[in-house]
Parts: sequence; structure tokens; C-alpha cells
Amino acid sequence: MSQAAVLPKVAGRLTNQAPLAPLVWFKAGGAAEWLFEPKDIDDLAGFLADLDPATPVMGLGLGSNMIVRDGGVPGVVVRLGKAFAQVERIDPKTLKCGGGASGILVSSAARDAGIAGVEFLRSIPGTVGGFVRMNGGAYGREVKDILVEADVVLRSGERRTLALGDLGYTYRHSELPEGAIVVSATFRGIPGEPEAIQAEMDRIAAEREASQPLRSRTGGSTFKNPHGHKAWALVDAAGCRGLKVGDAQVSEKHCNFLLNLGSASSADIEELGEEVRRRVKAQSGIELEWEIQRVGVAK
Repeated sequence: MSQAAVLPKVAGRLTNQAPLAPLVWFKAGGAAEWLFEPKDIDDLAGFLADLDPATPVMGLGLGSNMIVRDGGVPGVVVRLGKAFAQVERIDPKTLKCGGGASGILVSSAARDAGIAGVEFLRSIPGTVGGFVRMNGGAYGREVKDILVEADVVLRSGERRTLALGDLGYTYRHSELPEGAIVVSATFRGIPGEPEAIQAEMDRIAAEREASQPLRSRTGGSTFKNPHGHKAWALVDAAGCRGLKVGDAQVSEKHCNFLLNLGSASSADIEELGEEVRRRVKAQSGIELEWEIQRVGVAK
């Protein structure tokens, strides 16, 4: 697939060899063979329906929990823009949120609508599409606790509404079909006072600021917490705090965060993560699982 002529016509924007490093938090990695920013749901569904079924498709949100390998991503990367970032109150406890809406936008809209129980999304640096796919969570709550249903466009271009039970949620995992793009999700909380909701959002924001390297080039939480353990504590106990590979480093502030100190390649970052996994396994016998999504091909 080397020419736009072989791709379906679109109303949105289609870019060949689009650099992804500027779009991900690590600021590292290669290009998307094609980056598609659809105008609306019809544009997305029509494009996927007409696209060669052998062409891989991947969604990209804010690029926070992702390593894009240095050789780039083959096929099509779909990025949802402002048309997919609307948040609408459905009733006193329910919001319908576009797949491109950020956690801050959703939690702020919930506050304004007097809907509590959604505050934790304030602390997750991503979009609704990513939250739904990963069962994103923080501070004792996760998406499965608030999700009613999600509207998706399947790889075939078919539109489908998936109920909570259809997504097969487990810890930081769903059974969302491969290549499916989440275009919206319905979240349900409980009635609350906007002032109290804002106070909880402020508490979460302050806690994150104090404990996490938020102003760094990072990918967020790197490894899943093994049952009965905290990943950061296992990393620390294995002597990995501050460990470096090239310009990639284990954060000294929070051991479950990897940092790009400036010129790290994605290969450096991934190798650092694998070295941490080796050391933790040797020290504790526990095999850490990646929480960060690693996509694309090595250079």
C-alpha cells in the first residue's frame, strides 16, 4: 500500500508517512504508514468498509500509554478529532461522551452536570476510546464501574453498540474486537454536588502531582500491578529506581514510570522496560506484565 490511490476516498484528512512521535507522550518512535483523521462517523465507517480487509487498523488517542516502535506502524492509524470530543448530558446521572473526549473534559462535564463517581477520569491522561479499550482506572475506580455501553465502528465498517457485558472486562483489558474504533461511550454516575465533585478532582490532581513525574516525557503507568502487589514497589525492590538505557530512565519519583530524558529511541525505552522485567523476575520471582501498549515494528 504505497499510494493514496489504493485507499478509499475520505472527507477527513489522510496523511502518508505521518510522524507519530509528536503525537505520543514519549515523543519517540516512527511514522504511521497512513494517519486517518475522519470528519465524522459516516466518514470513518465508510472508509473502513471500503478499506482492504488485510490492512491493519489501530486507534490512537492522546498517545499517553503507548510506545510506538522506531520502524513505525504499518497500515492505518485512526485519530479522532474535535468532531468526536463532544460530551452530552443524557439524564441526571448519565453522560454520552465522544471517543475523542479527554478524561479532563469528561470529568469536568460530569461536575457541571452534578454527576459524581466519574472524578477518577480526571487523573487518566487519555481519551474515552482508550479508557474503554483498556478498562482504564485509578484511585480505586475503573471504567467498568461507570460504563453503560459503547458505540464502536468495527474493522468491517459495521456500527455496533456494545453493552458493558459484551466487553469482557478484566484488569486493564477488554475483549474489544481487533481494529474496532470506539466512537462514543455512555457513562453513569450518581447525583452529586458540583463543589464536592470539584474538591475530589482537586484532591486527585494534587495526589498525582505529588507522586508522579507529570512534567516529563513519559508513558504513564508502565506495568500492571500483579495480584497482591504494587508494580512500583517490586521495581524499587529490584534496584531499578533511576536505571537507564541510553536516554531512557526509570523515574526516581515513581518507579512504575519510564522517562525519555531527551533523545531516547523507542527501542531504548522498550529495552529498559524489559531489563526491569528481568530484574524483578530474578529478585521476586514475579513476572511483570506491560500495561503500556507497544505498537509498530522495530527499526
